[in-house]
Amino acid sequence: MATTQPVSMRIIQVPLGELTDIKIVRGPTQIKSEEGLLASYVYIDFSGRDVGGYVEEAKKKVASLKIPEGYRLEWSGEYEYLVKTHERLKLVIPLTALIIFVLIYFNTKSATKTIIVLLAVPFSLVGSFWLLYILNYNMSIAVWVGIIALAGLDAETGVVMLLYLELAYEKWKKEGKLNSINDLKEAVMYGAVKRIRPKIMTVSVILAGLVPIMFSHGTGADVMKRIAAPMVGGVITSTILELIIYPAIYMIWKGREFRK
Repeated sequence: MATTQPVSMRIIQVPLGELTDIKIVRGPTQIKSEEGLLASYVYIDFSGRDVGGYVEEAKKKVASLKIPEGYRLEWSGEYEYLVKTHERLKLVIPLTALIIFVLIYFNTKSATKTIIVLLAVPFSLVGSFWLLYILNYNMSIAVWVGIIALAGLDAETGVVMLLYLELAYEKWKKEGKLNSINDLKEAVMYGAVKRIRPKIMTVSVILAGLVPIMFSHGTGADVMKRIAAPMVGGVITSTILELIIYPAIYMIWKGREFRK
């Protein structure tokens, strides 16, 4: 018959100093690795300027540092995403401009008319940049999104303005009223005046939807403000272009054809 014997255990306390050497040294708070190498992160917080400009200036400051062999210095975080987005925008912006040009050309069937419509885009950028300067907004991804949206909006309203001028021109021509430059001027003026009320209504609706965003607060408000700001400033200056400069350009263009 088997019997069990009680097993006794004794706990021995060994001082940690007998097992290892403990020293207080300055070093990273935690160990991280990237691409098979140890990595140490230095976090930087700043305000009052854009990320890209700050990093470019910081790169010049640290360019004189001698980095030991086996070490490398990289800028990550928001700046890394900004660089990747800029690379994409180099493709997206020309592609967007090309698509707008093709769509307007299919609508007008004239390269000259297409160029006249696209003149609204650079003129509207004047208002965008002025408003960004007044609000002290730096160039960012959100601002570029607003500028791209503004380009499509300007092209749309520009096509409508050109349509009014064309309808007035064709009406005068069909009725036999185009006998002199003064008749052409009256036809252009007639088309431009008929466009004032629709244009003002369009701009008013756009501003009514975007201006409240400029006074909003809360989560995501900063991003939305930077998307809306280029559109608010650009719509105002594009209105001046389409109601004042567009008819003048159209008058010069048709005047040359009339003289021929």
